Amino acid sequence: MSEMQGISQDQLLEGVQDLPVLLLRNTVLFPQVVVPLAVGRPKSLRLIVEAAENETPIAILTQKDAEIDDPTTGDLYTIGTVARVIKSVKLAEDNYSVVIQGQQRIELQEMLQEEPYFRGRFKVFPPETPLEADKVEISALFRNLKKTAKQVVKFIPEMPREAAQMVDGVDDPGQLCDFVAANMDIPVEEKQQILQTVPLKERLETVVTLLARQLEVLRVSDKIQSQIKEEIDKNQREYYLRQQLKAIKEQLGELDGEGGDLEELARLIDEKDLPEEVEKKARKQLSRLRMMQPASSEYGVTRTYVETLMDIPWSEQTTDKLDVKNAREILDEDHYDLDKVKKRIIEYLAVRQLKKDMKGPILCLVGPPGVGKTSLGRSVARALGRKFVRISLGGVHDESEIRGHRRTYVGALPGRIVQALRKAGTSNPVFMLDEIDKVGRDFRGDPSAALLEVLDPEQNDTFSDHYVELPVDLSNVLFVATANMLDSVSPPLRDRMDVIEIPGYTAYDKQHIAREYLIPRQLEQHGLSDKNLVFDDASLESIIRNYTREAGVRSLDRRIADVCRGVAVKVAETEESKRDEIKVNVVKDMLIDYLGPEKFQHEVAQRTSQPGVATGLAWTPSGGDILFIESTRMLGKGELVLTGQLGDVMKESVRAALSYIRANAEEFGLDPDFIKGHDIHIHVPAGAIPKDGPSAGITMYSSIMSLLTGVRIRSDVAMTGEITLRGNVLAVGGIKEKVLAAHRSEIKRIVMPKRNEKDLIDVSPEIKADLEIFFVDHVSELAQYVFEDDIKADDKPKKGVAE
Repeated sequence: MSEMQGISQDQLLEGVQDLPVLLLRNTVLFPQVVVPLAVGRPKSLRLIVEAAENETPIAILTQKDAEIDDPTTGDLYTIGTVARVIKSVKLAEDNYSVVIQGQQRIELQEMLQEEPYFRGRFKVFPPETPLEADKVEISALFRNLKKTAKQVVKFIPEMPREAAQMVDGVDDPGQLCDFVAANMDIPVEEKQQILQTVPLKERLETVVTLLARQLEVLRVSDKIQSQIKEEIDKNQREYYLRQQLKAIKEQLGELDGEGGDLEELARLIDEKDLPEEVEKKARKQLSRLRMMQPASSEYGVTRTYVETLMDIPWSEQTTDKLDVKNAREILDEDHYDLDKVKKRIIEYLAVRQLKKDMKGPILCLVGPPGVGKTSLGRSVARALGRKFVRISLGGVHDESEIRGHRRTYVGALPGRIVQALRKAGTSNPVFMLDEIDKVGRDFRGDPSAALLEVLDPEQNDTFSDHYVELPVDLSNVLFVATANMLDSVSPPLRDRMDVIEIPGYTAYDKQHIAREYLIPRQLEQHGLSDKNLVFDDASLESIIRNYTREAGVRSLDRRIADVCRGVAVKVAETEESKRDEIKVNVVKDMLIDYLGPEKFQHEVAQRTSQPGVATGLAWTPSGGDILFIESTRMLGKGELVLTGQLGDVMKESVRAALSYIRANAEEFGLDPDFIKGHDIHIHVPAGAIPKDGPSAGITMYSSIMSLLTGVRIRSDVAMTGEITLRGNVLAVGGIKEKVLAAHRSEIKRIVMPKRNEKDLIDVSPEIKADLEIFFVDHVSELAQYVFEDDIKADDKPKKGVAE
């Protein structure tokens, strides 16, 4: 604190004086105030030595910028204070400690020299003599200043006790004003402004205002400090009591509960190889825990959070089995066919052998139900020697299911991704995202959008979970997603995945799968042996063809289980010693006893026995299927009636086919007005099932042509293809699934667009050997493959329509 001393009148200067100049940084010297200084600059050292020896007064000016080491005249304030050196002590060769006392305000008129130190010509301000009219106001301001100053002293603990008495003992308003300004905690610029304010009244007003502001700040600060101190004292007391209780329990051997848990958490943090950011966060939260009361709700939330951080496998990994041959054997052992998927996994293993830091691929297996997509994930994990975790995304419609909830919510939890990592215990498991096409969206967000970060190899190394609030590395995870169809998967999400399509199985494939996988598993699950139950080829084929109609083998598995349960009843009813002697050889005729009557019949020939019925091929999420297009004619107003829950695209295909026939009626030997006075009704049976798509175009055309010409369509032919108004046949999708559906339904002849010929590469040679496949570019080519009789215009088929 700056001190204050009185100055005798014979020491005062008058007029204009030439004085050496000492420059100060971050300090303003006021008249009648004593200030200690440390002097180190060469110019200042020389000035101080001479001034102390000669006892001459010096001028004190303050620099505008304290960072400047060698200032010029322009870097100085012009209003300063004349002072004298009371005491100087040499601390080192280039360091003096001096005490100076301010005397009067001065103003720089001219700088006379800068070397060896500054010297200038100054105007000296005489002592203030207030006007008579201002004396009352100055007296009031003086009293206010005294009162406020004493209040400020009370709020500053480091102030000496004598400070209040010192303020009380000053009778000169100007002297008190300068003393208070010197000791106020305000910027140098504001202090300089007070120094430059020569009129006493104005100076008092400025200081009183600033001091009142400082008093208010001190009051608020004191209130805050008191509150903090009370809270700290309470927490410290509780902490010490808990530590004493812990020590007592240790002595009694009864240490348990929260204290032991916290020590266990601290040990885990020390032992685990945590990333720097995670360790810092965990230690910070643990420190907060130690200061909390265990009964508080925040204690449980914070402890759960720390435990969650410890459960996440930040650096734990399993070692991959990079044996390509062994992996191939495991995949072949667990699954029949699925060559595309097996090939992709073997490629990943091969690349992993060559590049150890390769990021995990994002595979998406697309196919009908029951073809082994989900179980394939377990086989991949077994082949790689990794942990396997599965998340079902079917029906998930809340983004928080993926990203988690923020800890501000009651009962907040991490998202399913982080929870699955905790369950796996490693940072590189095989992650099965099941039914990714069944993800929903509503007002709570779009989970598909949250999955974009999870399934993007370029950014999933810093996956953000709202609960964890720390980047989680998912780059080593091998993601395997499954879907029945890709249409409902958002395009950005689909773009991030390596899509592998898995079509349905043929009857031959199903027989092999049943022999190698399904029957042995069902026998084991029902407590039977291969001696108790044997299926012959005919019975197995009958189950496949007459009791199931699917692309996968799930229903086949259930039917085999039905037979096993029937046999299990017979075995259970036999004496235990003779159970091994029970042997049931299931033949085709016995199936009705176990499975009831046949559920599916091949009725293609029966359905197409009349003109106007055509067999088409369709694709569904459950695999390929066949459908019948039926046409009939009746008296009416020339309208086209469509039934069977047809979608807009399918309805447009019917209209396009009819328009083409009407436009070329004469070429087909038909009456151009064949629809006049009649209605044509197109129906697609199984009316409860919605149907849509353009691939039934040529089937619609064939059905209408058969109706109008009276020529029946071959019972062993099925077709697919989109039709245009010019009669061109365009390519369609789902060729492999449709071919398999035709083969299951004992279709012998398939007609498809020429542009789809390349898609048959995915169809097995055994299937193609059982089928005749014809390719067309235009509907005019259909007659030779589809109709029982020739309907060319040269043959002049009967005009009109079939009655």
